Amino acid sequence: MNLTGKTIGFGLTGSHCTHDEVLPQMERLVESGARVIPVVSHTVKTVDSRFGEAKEWLKKIREITGEEILSTIPEAEPIGPKKLLDCMLIAPCTGNSLARLANAMTDSPVMMAAKAQMRNQRPVVVAISTNDALGLNAANLAKLLPVENIYFVPFGQDNPPTKPNSLVARMELIPEACQAAMEGYQIQPLIVEKYRDLTS
Repeated sequence: MNLTGKTIGFGLTGSHCTHDEVLPQMERLVESGARVIPVVSHTVKTVDSRFGEAKEWLKKIREITGEEILSTIPEAEPIGPKKLLDCMLIAPCTGNSLARLANAMTDSPVMMAAKAQMRNQRPVVVAISTNDALGLNAANLAKLLPVENIYFVPFGQDNPPTKPNSLVARMELIPEACQAAMEGYQIQPLIVEKYRDLTS
């Protein structure tokens, strides 16, 4: 994969348990030649959890991308008028952020970046990680699936016995999903078993 010359916005929201899965994909995008501009939600910027301290996550993100992190709505807003991005990725995308995106609520840096990208009719790629994707958030997921210029990283149930409403994207497919989105198509299959080997 060669993404030389491409600029990808990488929006992280507060599914802290998934950050260890998405940061290696951020590295892969950089290694593929892309310039990666990180955008973080207020939760990612400020909340320490059992999965790590906020300052440590931010340090890792800066080290991987070599870029300043956009962490306020005013910092993210110029993405639209300046047409900064070839692709905007939200990974992980929580149920909260999914609901905001589906209902045009631009009240966070990541949502502002997505709105700014959509204004330019350029691709937004969503990598969901939410415990209620098949619950109350199912309506928001359904609302976004047919929207032009919104693409998804393939997703599946990650723990059906104990969390039957939960869906998580196959984060290892982030670079391929972004490349496909920039070429104007949805990577397939869209709905997969979370841990199924797609090469078999």
